[in-house]
Amino acid sequence: MSFSLSSLALLIFPVLMAFAAISDLLTMRISNRLVYTVLLGFAVVAIVAQLPLETIGMHLACAAAALAVTFSFFAFGWIGGGDAKLVAATALWLGFSMMLQYIVFASLLGGALTLIILGFRRWPLSPRLRNVVWLDRLHDEKTGVPYGIALAAAALLIYPDTLVFQQLIG
Repeated sequence: MSFSLSSLALLIFPVLMAFAAISDLLTMRISNRLVYTVLLGFAVVAIVAQLPLETIGMHLACAAAALAVTFSFFAFGWIGGGDAKLVAATALWLGFSMMLQYIVFASLLGGALTLIILGFRRWPLSPRLRNVVWLDRLHDEKTGVPYGIALAAAALLIYPDTLVFQQLIG
């Protein structure tokens, strides 16, 4: 495994998580294409990191379990569909060993994000800022909270502790 290939592989997950956060902030949406890219990114990195098949299988099981839980949350209207799929795709990278930490961080960050956005919505936007589409949408009390920001931030916080990361840095 070459240094440059491993270094490049280390960046795939952080770049995708940053894109997910920015996308959710600007559009209040996490696209299926992004979720598929996160899944494909794991497949590529698993090969580069030479993860054992048993490990890959456990990570797939973690993603499937996460999808079952988050899809239920989506069905009850508690979270958005993009958030549910992003959690499952992220779980593929994290595995069972990191899921509790991920859920705790995502919950804490999501709560803080929600409070910040609720506070932001209490103040009127200036006419100049109302012309900024994503800010106007974020300010609208009828829209939800772009929770993908918290999900991505939580994933980035624990990424250095994951088996995938550790395997890549050798």
